[in-house]
Amino acid sequence: MPFINIYFLVFGALTIAGGIMGYVKAGSLASLLAGGIAGALLLFGGLQLSPGNRPILIGLGIVSAALAGRFLPAFLKGGSFMPAGLMASLAVVGLVLVIAAFLQGPK
Repeated sequence: MPFINIYFLVFGALTIAGGIMGYVKAGSLASLLAGGIAGALLLFGGLQLSPGNRPILIGLGIVSAALAGRFLPAFLKGGSFMPAGLMASLAVVGLVLVIAAFLQGPK
């Protein structure tokens, strides 16, 4: 399995875990729903991604951008690595991987 697939599977699992943690620690149903949905989309994308599958890459890029847009400002403002810094880092790396896969093109 290519690295990009493994990365998005791990990213998806951590996103779901983060949503569950947000619900357990703060009682945030929004965290549970958002983490569950975003994580499921990342897991699906990680499982379905194959060389040249641009629609899946676009979807992974959109989810990564949305997560970066949510967590990067929170990390920069608060400076706390958990959970904002971790999620921001994962999302930015996800965006870099998506862009690199687009530039590389189908094999």
